[in-house]
Amino acid sequence: MSFFKTLYSSLKKTMPTRESLAQHPWLRPVAHHLLNPQLWRLQRESVARGVAIGTFWAFVIPLGQTFVAAAHCTWWRGNIPAAAIMTMLTNPLTFGFWLWLAYPVGNMVLGMPVPAQALPDTDWAHSLQEVGGPVLLGMGIFGLGGAALGYLLVKLSWRLRVALRRHQSNSGV
Repeated sequence: MSFFKTLYSSLKKTMPTRESLAQHPWLRPVAHHLLNPQLWRLQRESVARGVAIGTFWAFVIPLGQTFVAAAHCTWWRGNIPAAAIMTMLTNPLTFGFWLWLAYPVGNMVLGMPVPAQALPDTDWAHSLQEVGGPVLLGMGIFGLGGAALGYLLVKLSWRLRVALRRHQSNSGV
C-alpha cells in the first residue's frame, strides 16, 4: 500500500494544477473552461474520455500534447488529469520506439513491403518523404486504436470495480 501512496504523491506533485494550466499562454483562450470542476472529478465517463483524448494526442503530435489534450477535454468534457497522464505514453524516451514501430505498421496497412534497411542511403529529405507516409499512418492508427482501447478499458475496469464492491458489500466482507 505504501508504494501506491508514494506513486500517488509523486504524480500529484508533477501533475499540473487547474490554476497552472489556466495561466499557460497557449491555454488562455480556454482558461475559463479549464477551471470547471467537472473536468477534474473522477467520474466514469469523464475519466474514460480523458484517457481516450490523452492517448490520441500522445500519438498524433510529438510536442505540446498535454496542452492540446487539456484544451480538447474542455470541449469533449474529459478528465484533464487523466488526459495529461495518458499523454506521457509517448515521452522523449519512448517516442523513437513508437516511430520505429509505426513504420512497419503503416507499411503493412498500405500493402507495401517493409524494407530491410529502414532508411535508404539517400539524402535526408528523400528518406523523410519515403518513410513519412507510413509513419504518420502508423501513428494515426496507434492514436485511434489506443484511444478506443483506453476508453473501453476504463469503462470495463470501472464496471468491474463497482461489481466487486457490490459483491463485497452483499457478502458482508
